[in-house]
Amino acid sequence: MTERKCILTGDRADPERLIRLAVGPEGQVLPDLRAKAPGRGAWIGVSRADLETALAKGKLRGALARAFKDGDLAIPDTLPAMIEDGLRKALLDRLGLEARASMLLTGSEKIDVACRKGQVELLLHAADAAADGNRKLDQALRVGREAEGTDLAGITLPVDRNALSMAMGRDNVVHIAVTDSRAASRLRAAIGRLESYLGCATGAPVQGETVSTDAPGVGQPS
Repeated sequence: MTERKCILTGDRADPERLIRLAVGPEGQVLPDLRAKAPGRGAWIGVSRADLETALAKGKLRGALARAFKDGDLAIPDTLPAMIEDGLRKALLDRLGLEARASMLLTGSEKIDVACRKGQVELLLHAADAAADGNRKLDQALRVGREAEGTDLAGITLPVDRNALSMAMGRDNVVHIAVTDSRAASRLRAAIGRLESYLGCATGAPVQGETVSTDAPGVGQPS
């Protein structure tokens, strides 16, 4: 797969780890999180905090001007928030899709049983889940994986139970178990992008990796 280069750091990485920016019909720079918008694209792979700094100091404007060969771009002050909202929506949408495809389990008792049987590929906790509930299910996960004594644990999502419940169309979703390996891979990718942008990647084994930066050449078509 062709790598892309971050216009702010110069680092190269898989496009799936980056965020593409595109220019709308009125010259406004907008996030293109699915990398589907036509025309030239510029890629970034930095955290929200770093993006806000680059925006405030004019570094982002300069990098975009070089990437798009246009110094008269409209860069909204809300761009960092727009990206976060988009990444969060992408994660919630993905959870909803996997739920409708019956790839997920909810309910602490069901999840505990599945964990202990070694049937859980990925364990997720809401941001506002109780620490005691997390510990119990994390322990069940380790038992099922024959990983007792290790730090293997579920991922605490940067999303609360209300958002999870709405996304999945279920009541009071606090914990989620993913039982399908392909669904787990898709969700890890979505979680990793959001966590990396927020600067809170878990670092847990195979659960949520850091977002890198890449583009085929600054501002080249994607």
